[in-house]
Amino acid sequence: MCRRCKPELRQNFQSASGICICHWLQIRRTRSREGRAMWLPPALLLLSLSGCFSIQGPESVRAPEQGSLTVQCHYKQGWETYIKWWCRGVRWDTCKILIETRGSEQGEKSDRVSIKDNQKDRTFTVTMEGLRRDDADVYWCGIERRGPDLGTQVKVIVDPEGAASTTASSPTNSNMAVFIGSHKR
Repeated sequence: MCRRCKPELRQNFQSASGICICHWLQIRRTRSREGRAMWLPPALLLLSLSGCFSIQGPESVRAPEQGSLTVQCHYKQGWETYIKWWCRGVRWDTCKILIETRGSEQGEKSDRVSIKDNQKDRTFTVTMEGLRRDDADVYWCGIERRGPDLGTQVKVIVDPEGAASTTASSPTNSNMAVFIGSHKR
């Protein structure tokens, strides 16, 4: 299972485009029956990376307390009819899915969160309304698939009421690191 880059490795391995190379290194490493580290052959490594770079979103977004924010997550061709989801939590493998699509373009709403997939543009949009300070956290845009899901991390910052803020989701802040792993649902 692939996890986030360790903070101490992030600067060393994160390229200018935001691709988190340490994930490639982490998946290659596995354990033998005796508990010794071993490396996967390159062909098997490539198979385990299928779907990499298939989803991207902003690195962070910010909005004022009581306001709303919108996050657009982009995906590559071939993922249009898959279920898209939005989950909360620093750890990829235990984040809580707040809302998901049904594999169609029909919008879904649950409490203060909505999600809509535009399959033509290959973008799904998540909106959070009535923001509270405790909504500030790490979230994930994801695609459910057979095997491990795909996802990319988005940091949500909620400014105190009355503070000036803007929502940042420009392509220059794009997070291209792709995380492949399982979720506890």
